Order: sequence, then C-alpha cells, then structure tokens
Amino acid sequence: MKTLIRPALTLFLLLSVLTGLVYPAAVTGLARLFFPEQAAGSLIHRGGEVVGSALIGQSFSGPRYFWSRPSATSPMPYNAGSSGGSNLGPTNPALRDAVKARVATLHAAQPEQTGPVPVELATASASGLDPDISPAAAYYQVERVARARGLSAAALRTLVAQHTEGPQWGMFGQARVNVLKLNLALDQQRP
Repeated sequence: MKTLIRPALTLFLLLSVLTGLVYPAAVTGLARLFFPEQAAGSLIHRGGEVVGSALIGQSFSGPRYFWSRPSATSPMPYNAGSSGGSNLGPTNPALRDAVKARVATLHAAQPEQTGPVPVELATASASGLDPDISPAAAYYQVERVARARGLSAAALRTLVAQHTEGPQWGMFGQARVNVLKLNLALDQQRP
C-alpha cells in the first residue's frame, strides 16, 4: 500500500502544479501578449475612466439614449455575477406578462411607432448580459432619441449605420449594434 501512495501523491502534486499554475499562467500570458484588449475584458475608456465593457450590456432607460436588450439577471440588471436566463418558457404567464409590460413601455415612450417591436427589445437574452441589439431595434428607437436630443432622425440613422457591425468574420451570426458604443458616440455628438 505504501508503494502506491507515494507515486500517487507525487503525480497528484505534479498535475496540480501543471494544471493549476503553469497552464493558466501560460494561457494568460499568451492572451495578454497577442490579445491585450480582449484579455483585459474589452474595457471601454473615456476621459481616463472605465465606462464599461464591450462584452456586457448596460442599463439605459432615459429617452435620450438607445435602450439595451432587457436583462434577466437579478437582483440588479446586467449583473455578470448572476448571469443566466430567467428559465421561463414561452407558455409561462410570467414571461408573457413581462413581454407585454416591456412592449407597453416601448409604445408609451414612442407612440409614433405603430409597427411591431423588435423581439430583442421585449425579451432578455439567455445570458441576460447581451451588449448588442439588431440594427432594426436601433432604428426602431431613432425617433424617440432624436426628439429627446433635438437631433435629426437622419443624423441618428447615419450614426446607427456607422456603429452596425456585420456578422463575425463575415459569416457567423447577424449584424449587430453595440448599445454602449452607440450611446457613447451619441454623447460625443451632443452631450
């Protein structure tokens, strides 16, 4: 029995050091060397301060800003520590009520919009942290933001088009607009 314990403990310690220290340090070092922005969390800086991450959504509720996709995290929205969906299925009355309330809020804020509400403005993503919306969801909000800021709707449509990113590597996913980046650009136009 003693002849088995010593090699087992030695192997355990060796693998613990390799997989617990050496490998994570090597991967972190390579990430910081080749992808420094992403390894640091894709943070967005303005005026020497971190204002957010391009990877995690933020809550915007005023009429002067484009609104993000709703968050399903609790106790506060866009809480990366409790990422996850609500687990409410499409036939769940609580989900239907939440979607109806979100649509009513959008219609109240934008009575001129009579068309269908883009789905990502009424439903949360699976992670509850989605930083992006579709271009259609951004264009849906242009009139409200233009009215609140005293800007032309055409100028805001141009701004949305400038901040629309295509599919990943030209083929994966759909076109998207990062709401934080769009709102920061909006503040630079007219704070």
